[in-house]
Amino acid sequence: MERKLFSFEKLEAWKNAKLIAVKTLKLTLNFPDSQFSAIANQMRRSAISISSNIAEGQGRLEGKEQSQFYKFAYSSLMELLNQLILCWDMNLITEEEYNELRLLIEKTAFQLNGLNRYTRSKIPSQIPKI
Repeated sequence: MERKLFSFEKLEAWKNAKLIAVKTLKLTLNFPDSQFSAIANQMRRSAISISSNIAEGQGRLEGKEQSQFYKFAYSSLMELLNQLILCWDMNLITEEEYNELRLLIEKTAFQLNGLNRYTRSKIPSQIPKI
């Protein structure tokens, strides 16, 4: 039986956000339990939030609402980038892990900005026509 793909599953930004979540979840499994559980938990929440907000935005019918969820996704992406930088500074991750996830974050940020710009361009102007 062939599964139906929902609209968000077709978006490259969502596919990359999902990959970011998977990589982040796997990466944080290697953190020392006691000392760094707070940052690991926050990274997991941020990473999961990115793809979740993209999916939720696609479920909204109005472009203004969609745009808001793409902004939430972008904010969570930047939060994760900050946490990734902190992990690098604390030597919790390797250079390879840092670079791989950072490049994926940069690519997804670019895609989210494009998706948001496109969505906003479809919102009717609030200026009344005479």
